[in-house]
Amino acid sequence: MADLDNALPWLEALKWDADGMIPAIAQDQEGRIVMFAFMNRESLQETVNCGNAVYWSRSRRRLWRKGEESGFFQKVKSIRTDCDGDVLLLSVEQVGGIACHTGRESCFFNELSGDRWIAVDPVLKDPKEIYK
Repeated sequence: MADLDNALPWLEALKWDADGMIPAIAQDQEGRIVMFAFMNRESLQETVNCGNAVYWSRSRRRLWRKGEESGFFQKVKSIRTDCDGDVLLLSVEQVGGIACHTGRESCFFNELSGDRWIAVDPVLKDPKEIYK
């Protein structure tokens, strides 16, 4: 197992992809994976500075402050990286209990059953009520 180069500044010790991104997994304090997104240096630095998760939206091409529209913020409790320094794991408190834009607790609600995907987690809030 490799350790990160602790002689480097913390942002530079990470391995960013060619687009300046790093994958970020958000996990609640019970251990459930609630979502996956990408971060760039700016979003990671803002996350550290403000204490709430900030990602990079590849579709919008801008910073995405989780909860800015829905009100379902992620308070970051800790940030870890894997042994290679190329993936982040955020331990978060999911404010309001909804992480997914579909109104579910987690974005990982589809389960493979035979030859099809089945939504196995309930919708807790109608997305039309979340995103007006």
